[in-house]
Amino acid sequence: MRMRGRLVHRIAHEDVGKRVSLRIRLPDGGFTDIVGVVESWADGVLTLRRRDGSVAEVAESGIAASRVVPPVPPRRRGGRPPRTP
Repeated sequence: MRMRGRLVHRIAHEDVGKRVSLRIRLPDGGFTDIVGVVESWADGVLTLRRRDGSVAEVAESGIAASRVVPPVPPRRRGGRPPRTP
């Protein structure tokens, strides 16, 4: 059974500076996702900064779906709590 969802483009120019998730169309007909903070959106190209610091440029025409997502939660200090035997 194959389920198909509706792809919705929900971000706008006002979302520059926010963390977003983009679903991008690939040339082979598939999709891939990119998550990052929108640094700029000009001339039909979005520039996203990923969590690892890398930059992705995405043509607006290649976006199949998008949405604003919450910021990355802060890392916990001290690692995991000790395990009890």
